Amino acid sequence: MELPVWFEVATFVGLTVLLLADLALVVRRPHEPSPKEATLWVVFYVTLALLFGLVVLAVTNGTFATEFYAGWLTEYSLSVDNLFVFVIIMARFQVPRKLQQEVLMVGIIIALVLRGIFILLGAAVIERFIWVFFLFGAFLVYTAINLVRHRDEDEDYEENGFIRRVRKVLPMTSGFRENKIRVTENGKKLWTPMIVVFLALGTTDLLFALDSIPAIFGLTREPFIVFTANIFALMGLRQLYFLLGGLLKRLVYLSLGLAVILAFIGVKLILEALHENQYPFMGEREALDSVPTIPTWLSLTVILGVLVVATVASLLKTRGQVDESDETPAGAPEVDTDGTGRTAPAAGQVHGSPSEPRGDHRD
Repeated sequence: MELPVWFEVATFVGLTVLLLADLALVVRRPHEPSPKEATLWVVFYVTLALLFGLVVLAVTNGTFATEFYAGWLTEYSLSVDNLFVFVIIMARFQVPRKLQQEVLMVGIIIALVLRGIFILLGAAVIERFIWVFFLFGAFLVYTAINLVRHRDEDEDYEENGFIRRVRKVLPMTSGFRENKIRVTENGKKLWTPMIVVFLALGTTDLLFALDSIPAIFGLTREPFIVFTANIFALMGLRQLYFLLGGLLKRLVYLSLGLAVILAFIGVKLILEALHENQYPFMGEREALDSVPTIPTWLSLTVILGVLVVATVASLLKTRGQVDESDETPAGAPEVDTDGTGRTAPAAGQVHGSPSEPRGDHRD
């Protein structure tokens, strides 16, 4: 069964309007959201995703709905792990706390655009070359192994070549100028560090997509489901950043849980590629019924179960180990934010060092 065109168009229009409205709210009133505000927004976006899955069920069938929920859970869990690196980036660039919402929102929009391109390319490749599932599956298993190997290591943010090039090419101010991206000073137009932070978040998230996109293609081959699952996973990421704060450090088993999920999906991809038998070296190109495949409902069950176990085990393991100072992602000293001598807290820093939060170790 194919998804109705009207439903796809209506969905993208509605999500675009929602994203633009969210961005407008952030730009008009830059501030650090309170725990209550962040909680309400996270609940709103999670509820919206759950309702969207029910709409998909009503419009199409249970297969697409199950694929959406499995994909959304996978992308959401990987996005939570990415928050560790977002914390480090905020500290690395000393982003003022009141500007963090806008920075995250624009970075997420950039990431969505880049992921959209990646998804379209991935869907086109899979359509023509099903053997790419072998590569995707092997890569996910390799990523899972690296997650286990490096789970106890701390990771600092290192600027990629593109960001370093931007710093050299663009004339830039010495500090932030509120939420402005470009300003005129002494008759000369200058960029502010805000543009570098936007690009750092967007390009870093694109690197994360190298494992998250193959993972979700292991759950569904429908580009619409892949993209909407990514949108719903990323939309609430900004508020989740402020809500979790120091709680991120308590999720000590999250990497292990993600490793299990990625390895499971990797094996699923390899089994599907073998089952379809579209390769000359395997003899006649007929489906190999002897090779088992993993149904989507089982994938959803495994993903949900692993996430619940990893989260509960993490909270039990670290119970009483995190003090009150860890409850927000901002624990940094005062820094000069605009080059005028005025100071504001540098956000995202935990325990006074940008290198201390656990980072994402997916290679």
